[in-house]
Parts: sequence; structure tokens; C-alpha cells
Amino acid sequence: MAGHSKWANIKHRKGAQDARRGKVFTKIIKEITIASRIGGGDPNTNPRLRLAVDKAKQANMPKDNVDRAIKKGTGDLDGVTYEEGMFEGYGPGGVAVMVEFMTDNRTRTVADVRHIFTKHGGNLGVSGSVGFLFDRKGLIAFAPGQDFDAIFEAALEAGAEDVKDEGDAIEVITAPDNFIEVREVLEAKNLQWDTAEITMLPQTLVQLEGKQAEQMLKMMEKLEDYDDVQNVYANFDISDEDIAQVMG
Repeated sequence: MAGHSKWANIKHRKGAQDARRGKVFTKIIKEITIASRIGGGDPNTNPRLRLAVDKAKQANMPKDNVDRAIKKGTGDLDGVTYEEGMFEGYGPGGVAVMVEFMTDNRTRTVADVRHIFTKHGGNLGVSGSVGFLFDRKGLIAFAPGQDFDAIFEAALEAGAEDVKDEGDAIEVITAPDNFIEVREVLEAKNLQWDTAEITMLPQTLVQLEGKQAEQMLKMMEKLEDYDDVQNVYANFDISDEDIAQVMG
């Protein structure tokens, strides 16, 4: 599997091994706060908030944390005001990288993210430099071995754009607007997905190996670990052997 999906699987495996719940909670709370500020505090009428609350449930975040984050977003509780945006740049070998951020101090975040890029053989670019290489889509991924025909039929009936067997995952691709509907149809048919999210899927891939693969994976890990970064998207393709060697 290539690109974003491969990195998502790496994160999924590492998440089971590493004690990173605090960082995960921090990122989700930021998303809930901003979603509530922009679209109101009712998940039933605010799709972005609903996705954030769903993510909180998947992470086993206590309901009190969710409720406080919503109230901070709507102004019912005092809280930090976050700015959100996207950085664009290049990783080793010319890999396109997009970094979704939420911060209370943009100057600090720009400096820190630029440092991570530079340290790992990349460089931060200007707005629009790589964004055209990605499409915003819903992605629902299933573990291999599940009934492809059942997933294919249910997903397409629900309005999914594509269903692909990538070998180490079955991927359902949707437009962002009907992502929730497709996911709910699959759940109603007892088809259990591994990951489900609105993401940025690369149109083309850049093959990396050796030193460049190592630098790229370490850059992704550092960016993901940085508190002001919500999500990282990149169009690399790295062999399972190189991944195993770098990530252990």
C-alpha cells in the first residue's frame, strides 16, 4: 500500500504500542473547540463537530472532556482561541507534504514546523505549492481478509466513489459530503472498519528508499508528535522492508 494509507497504518500500529493518548486527546480537543466555534455546539447539525466527537469516542475520551471542549468553542466556558491552517512543503526526494495545524501562536508554529522540515531534508514552501497534488476525500479502510464483495456492494449502493483492494487493506473512497452516510451504511451491515476519516489523498506517488525513506518517516513522526499539528499528508511510497527497518 502507498502514500497516506501506508502512513495511517504505521500510525495505527504505533498507536497501539506507544503511550500517546495525551497527545491524541489534545489534538481532538482542539478540533472539537474550533468545530464548535465555527458551526455551533450540536453535533447533529454540525458535521465537522460530529466527526470530531466520533473521533473522541474512538479514542475513549471521557465525555466530560468532550463537553468542556464544546463549551469552550461556543463561548460558554473561557478557553484559548486557536487559529487553523495548512502548511505546504517538500520532504526528501521531492515528496509533497501538507501539514494541518491549529495553534494559539502562529509565529511559534511556523518556526517549529520549518525547523522539522529542514532538519529532515525538506523545506517549507509557499501556499499552493503542493496542494494541487491532493484531493480531499473520505477514506474508510478495512483490514485484509474481510468480505470484499460485501464491502464493495454496500459502499457503492451508499454512494461511495470507489472501493479498492490494496492487499493490506480494503479502501472505500467517498466525497467528503457523504462520508458519514457511507460509513453509517457500512456499520449498519456489520462491516467493521479499522480507520475512517476525512483526509487528503495524493494523486501521484514518489518512491523513496534508503536514506531518503528514513528521513521521510522520521519527518512524518516528528510532525505528528508536534502539539500544534493536527494531521500530516504526503505522497510518498516506501517499501514495507524500509519501513520495518526504520520504524522497528
